[in-house]
Amino acid sequence: MQEIRIEKTKNPKPKCDVAKVGFGTVFTDHMFVMDYKDGKWQDPRIVPFGPFSISPAATVLHYAPEIFEGLKAYRTPEGHIQMFRPIENIRRMNNSAERMCLPQMDEEMFMAALKTLVTVEKDWVPHEPYTSLYIRPVMFGTDAKLGVHAPREVTFCIILSPVGPYFKEGMSPVKMLIEKDDVRAVRGGTGFAKCGGNYAASLRAGERAEEAGYSQVLWLDAVEKKYIEEGGGMNVMFKIGGKVITPMLNGSILPGVTRKSLIDIMKRDGIPCEERLISLDEIAKAVKDGKLEECWCCGTAAVVGPIGELLYDGKTYRINDFKTGPMAQRLYDELTDIQWGKKPDPFGWTVPVC
Repeated sequence: MQEIRIEKTKNPKPKCDVAKVGFGTVFTDHMFVMDYKDGKWQDPRIVPFGPFSISPAATVLHYAPEIFEGLKAYRTPEGHIQMFRPIENIRRMNNSAERMCLPQMDEEMFMAALKTLVTVEKDWVPHEPYTSLYIRPVMFGTDAKLGVHAPREVTFCIILSPVGPYFKEGMSPVKMLIEKDDVRAVRGGTGFAKCGGNYAASLRAGERAEEAGYSQVLWLDAVEKKYIEEGGGMNVMFKIGGKVITPMLNGSILPGVTRKSLIDIMKRDGIPCEERLISLDEIAKAVKDGKLEECWCCGTAAVVGPIGELLYDGKTYRINDFKTGPMAQRLYDELTDIQWGKKPDPFGWTVPVC
């Protein structure tokens, strides 16, 4: 494995109060960077955080070969720092890279980059309750050559951002708009990959939802526009008649690490949970029959976000009297207690950093 070169900044920034800044708006002093050229990854380094210089002809600007990840580092009650399931993000990024014709990263090198950078920036990991250090790896093609082709030159970097809750509402329920016109991804496309194009395709609907007073968009499948798929940047789960149901992974849905972790917790605790197709009609009927007990979105940024209201084509579906349900709260507490080291980790998910 290549040695990571470290160049410290001469102008460190003052630490921020995460309670007073927006999610992902403040960045630490350093970043990890590595270049791919001549068929191999080269020069792994930690350098002062700053802009990149790329050609106006860079592949990423024209054809969008780009992928990213999102994970977190947490400070335990004892003051130690740990990451949550980083190997899942490493492997998912490599799956995304394969789909987008980008070079894959050696898992050991990737893990060393994460640990080394977080260690260098350990003072940026906040101490306040329910705060963390958000970790954003990103990879993009930089060939200065027009013409549709797989990138031959690529930049990989990791940046860090101290964060508080993703939703300003915290664990209070949010309202979501079910999108009936735009689609996010199709089977056989890039839906399972964490690439920027998927999110760019979601922005128009997201803007419309925000203008209507809704926090997020809930997407339907792209073919029949009948089945629930996922929320804007996160997966979704429904508790119907005592059973938790989440849309099955079918190639157009991102395989979320938080989603996977919640399913593992439910299996351990004997909570009925199904991964399958779930239609909008089924949700509407469950609301009408009083069987939709609660629902929530889940992802690295928000962890668990209760949903109190759904809107589709002008019709409103209110859920659990717009209150946080006991299952959503239980799963949030179980997962965050492991992430922040408040309880033992029976799954072996956490990775000590320093």
